Amino acid sequence: METREAYMVNDLGNGDCGKGQMTNYLVRTRRAHTVIRIGGPQAAHNVYADDGRPHTFSQFGSGSFMPNVQTFLSRFMLLSPLAMMAEAATLRRKGVSDILRRTFISANALTITPFQRAANRLRELARGDARHGSVGMGIGETVKDSIDDPTMALRAGDLLDIPLTGRKLRMIWEKKRAEIVATMHGHPDAAQYLSYFEDRRMIGMVLELFSEFARTAQIVPDEHLKEILGRGTVVFESSQGVLLDEWRGFHPYTTYGTCTFEPAMTLLDECGHDGERHRIGVVRAYAVRHGPGPFMTEDAELTAALPDAHNVMHDWQRQFRVGHFDCVATRYAIAACGGVDALAVTCLDRIHEAGDCWSWVDDYELLPQDGDGALFERRNPHSQNLVSDIKLGPPRDLDHQERLAKRLLAVHANVRRSKGSDAYETEAERHVRTLQHLLRVPVRFTSFGPTAKDVQERSRNS
Repeated sequence: METREAYMVNDLGNGDCGKGQMTNYLVRTRRAHTVIRIGGPQAAHNVYADDGRPHTFSQFGSGSFMPNVQTFLSRFMLLSPLAMMAEAATLRRKGVSDILRRTFISANALTITPFQRAANRLRELARGDARHGSVGMGIGETVKDSIDDPTMALRAGDLLDIPLTGRKLRMIWEKKRAEIVATMHGHPDAAQYLSYFEDRRMIGMVLELFSEFARTAQIVPDEHLKEILGRGTVVFESSQGVLLDEWRGFHPYTTYGTCTFEPAMTLLDECGHDGERHRIGVVRAYAVRHGPGPFMTEDAELTAALPDAHNVMHDWQRQFRVGHFDCVATRYAIAACGGVDALAVTCLDRIHEAGDCWSWVDDYELLPQDGDGALFERRNPHSQNLVSDIKLGPPRDLDHQERLAKRLLAVHANVRRSKGSDAYETEAERHVRTLQHLLRVPVRFTSFGPTAKDVQERSRNS
């Protein structure tokens, strides 16, 4: 009987922790036949083929270098047709010629239009120095529009009906034009995005491109997922990180979507999946954040010592920042997920490159203006200003999350460093064991480089 297992790969940080590498590794070692995507096209999951070919996967599953491995974009994945066609063309140039033939898209997947992407960028420009760190893909605009008026939400299945798609594109164009365009005239960087709303003929141009996409794409009903799950092992690959979650992240520096295991669990439950489920939380051996928002362990020296070729200055996310491993924030992410079964610690080789700076933070010190610290837990009752855990607030309470974000901007992180001077391999093992102990979750995977071959599995007794 075919083993039916589901591996769920989620980032426990602010993104950029190595979900693509772990997805690629699990596809290969567990012989998974399909990667099920959750999140959106803002993903930038870097994967290397066996011969060294690199690709940054955004919408296709990160196991796609493996022949015959399929991708399913679930209804919890936002679709950007134009970006997907561009990514497919890039993969064809890299030798993956059949990527669209082995990709299936839920008819209920929300679809991003160029008008929502342009409005997203205009809105972020209007925030000036108070930017939220948007990736500028139009994700938040698309989700919000679908909530404000479900009748105008463009879904993948609609693309098969050209008149319906045309009507929805007109509705979206008019809504975005009325909401934000008039306020942005004269802004020095707005002209290229305002141009989307200057001529109604732009609607027809987008409709033609979307129609071309629909003739090639394989758009299927949600029920198709049940057939996929019945064929064997799958890997769920999410976007972003739990600390950016719509409801549990540090508002407003968050994404418009759920970054926990909840979407994958929902899909499995709906399909009556009765196989084993494995929740894998991915973290770097140090902390990173791309863009503004609370980053409690940030260190300018580490940022200089650990540059990232895949995460440079971005027009929308802005700067890439590096800090010490944050056990407090990671425990919070684990709690927000309802727990994890195992951890994957990536980028251990990068610490060696930076001079073996093995460090972590296990508590924060509240500054006097932080009040009683009711948002936190204290491990030491005798140290009123020392907190070890962030409390989970009420579900779906953005006021609470915004208050938490403001409070986190004012904490002081107590950095601890390894006092050892042993060989790199010994120090790496000590670091992994330290994190495993402090997070109270077993580390099952470690990586010492960017490829699947650089991943090592640890025994349950490690």
